[in-house]
Amino acid sequence: MDMQMEFVRKLPTPMEIKAQYPMSDELKELKEKRDTEIANIITGEDDRLMLVIGPCSADNEEAVVDYMTRLRGLQDKVSDKIYMVPRVYTNKPRTIGMGYKGMLHQPDPTKGEDMLKGLIAIRQMHLRVVQETGFTCAEEMLYSSNHRYLSDILSYVAVGARSVEDQEHRLTASGLGIPVGMKNPTGGDISVMMNSIIAAQNGHTFDYRGWEVKTPGNPLAHSILRGYVDKFGRSQQNYHYEDLQHLLNYYGRHEEIQNPAVIIDCNHNNSGKHYLEQIRIAKDVMHSCSISGDIKKLVKGLMIESYIEDGNQKIEEGTYGKSITDPCLGWEKTERLVLELADLV
Repeated sequence: MDMQMEFVRKLPTPMEIKAQYPMSDELKELKEKRDTEIANIITGEDDRLMLVIGPCSADNEEAVVDYMTRLRGLQDKVSDKIYMVPRVYTNKPRTIGMGYKGMLHQPDPTKGEDMLKGLIAIRQMHLRVVQETGFTCAEEMLYSSNHRYLSDILSYVAVGARSVEDQEHRLTASGLGIPVGMKNPTGGDISVMMNSIIAAQNGHTFDYRGWEVKTPGNPLAHSILRGYVDKFGRSQQNYHYEDLQHLLNYYGRHEEIQNPAVIIDCNHNNSGKHYLEQIRIAKDVMHSCSISGDIKKLVKGLMIESYIEDGNQKIEEGTYGKSITDPCLGWEKTERLVLELADLV
């Protein structure tokens, strides 16, 4: 017996799924426009604050589309100051590998895993968000080989703290053509994150989905500070003024890195997963920006976990619009925070 792996079925290729659930020409045009706008924020041509905002995991199509529709109304109120890239995260990394792994695995969180249904469900949901709200969204690239199923829809990709040291993620990021945020690893060593950015900004030849591919390098790869865990297992922050100054100095010593940029993740270890802290952290970052022009130039945006209801729940509770993974800010608090941030930009 050569492998203890049951081959369940061959999944359709990204090309087949894209042909079945295509992007219309109108949507392609919309994405192109948004891609340019987001790139301009990363390069500093546009000084609006980018908010990568939305549920920890996109677990229910109706609730996600409802949330995004509300976000659209809010975006229109603050469009001169803030540019939103909603989070539609359908792949969820699990620290110990157990539990709900996102819509890709379980299109219905109350039922078993079905990756074929999952692939179709995530594509349909992303398409619906673009069609109904005009938002092209952000997704975490948990599995680099699955990116192609959504590559024509997404406008932003995050590489998580556990993936950032992985060679394949770094090489794939070098060929995406949209901004890719590299998170600091869970241990907090920012040189790992910076090496990842340098790797992604350079071109490579490698094996991807059974093809030999060549990439030009991605000048829009940048850093995301998300806090870390120290050697005693305690959450530590890295969004403070001193942390931003330290990152700025690091970029200054590495002139080969193009478009120095950082997004601050206000949740995860920065908040110690106390989701209400996101409000204070977001304002703290804006305060650092108001003190230092250099930091203001470096900080391109914030990442905020937000949904319809405050907090989180167990899957079986079934509350509409409430996270089944990490706790999120509810809608009312989100709306208030976004309006306050617009005044601080």
